Amino acid sequence: MLTKAPRGTKDVIPSDVYKWTFVEDMFREICEKFGYREIRTPAFEHTELFKRGVGETTDIVQKEMYTFTDNGGREITLKPEGTAPVVRAFIENKLYADAQPTKLFYNTPCFRYERPQAGRFRAFHQFGVEVFGAVNPSVDAEVISIAMTFFKKLGLKNLELKINSIGCPECRKKYNEALREFLNEKLEKLCKTCEDRYERNPMRIIDCKKEECQKELTGVPLILDYICQDCEDHFEKLQKYLGLMGLEYEIDPRIVRGLDYYNRTAFEIISREIGSQATVCGGGRYDGLVEEIGGPSTPGVGFGLGIERLLLTLENNNIEIPRPKGIDVFIVTMGNRANEKAVEISQRLRENMVSVDIDHLSRSMKAQFKYSNKVNSLYTVVIGDNELDNNVVSLKNMETSTQEEITLDSVIDEIVNRIK
Repeated sequence: MLTKAPRGTKDVIPSDVYKWTFVEDMFREICEKFGYREIRTPAFEHTELFKRGVGETTDIVQKEMYTFTDNGGREITLKPEGTAPVVRAFIENKLYADAQPTKLFYNTPCFRYERPQAGRFRAFHQFGVEVFGAVNPSVDAEVISIAMTFFKKLGLKNLELKINSIGCPECRKKYNEALREFLNEKLEKLCKTCEDRYERNPMRIIDCKKEECQKELTGVPLILDYICQDCEDHFEKLQKYLGLMGLEYEIDPRIVRGLDYYNRTAFEIISREIGSQATVCGGGRYDGLVEEIGGPSTPGVGFGLGIERLLLTLENNNIEIPRPKGIDVFIVTMGNRANEKAVEISQRLRENMVSVDIDHLSRSMKAQFKYSNKVNSLYTVVIGDNELDNNVVSLKNMETSTQEEITLDSVIDEIVNRIK
């Protein structure tokens, strides 16, 4: 067990890290183009934040949170999702006092105790955006556009955007009454979790993944038949903005999302390339969440997407992420004097932002050249006793195999100029 990672976790080794940095850099670049700024929140929060923010009827709170009592007797939870911590930070740091809207993005680790499967881990990573202070559905469309722009830039094509309106609290009161009436005679056929949801949040039953529950939902009332005029207008404007952005979508009245804080807009972006777990991005509007957690009444909207699932989707779509270039220079040495000079030269080159490596294993010149090829260096510098006596080094272009002598005094400037 000592040398095996815990179930549901995964190492990202150097040969794969470039994929992560590529999508991270692209996500950051796109968010910044839309005027969003990065926020970073702690890996753990007070448990009450998720009970109130995510909702006590959710699977996350009921079954999946990593919760413990710290040495001070406080109940702490490793964050299972990104939105509630950002809302807490928005309130605590009084970001609502700044010019609005507040437009934020994040890249954060999350933790949920659930059954590991393709693209789903217990320790995973999440991209997300959150916007506070804007009720206009134009910002809902903008949030969706960020996700779709990101996926398009990565080369994903076989994606479906599905949208729904789950109304406001007043709409949902009427809808929940209709749902309870429909489900009343089916209760004994539902799973235990759905039985518990019946009184507290019956709409969550629609989101249940168990087959026996889905069978009982044939003919279930749909929320779109119960939304008020304001919510209907909001939804129609969202569709108009998506059309103006050239984003194709499908209305799916059974999307309710898995977290209690959503209202009005709910959306999912679907890929058919990763099996049954097809949602690669989900989000929506949460106008009551800031107030629920203890802040001023502030509208909000956002999304989250799992990085592991995204990388799996790229792989299943045969989209290759560009491999990084090799190092700029490898210095081949023979003898102690040459080794010392290599240390000096490599340090000066690194100070000039040139990537350099030298031999640390006392290998033969042949083995050092072989290693230089393996790390895909652009240039190889050769230093031996003869070179030092003549105040020169040999500089080899590894791509063209051309080799020339340059003076030892000019090697730093020569290499820096060639690399730049």
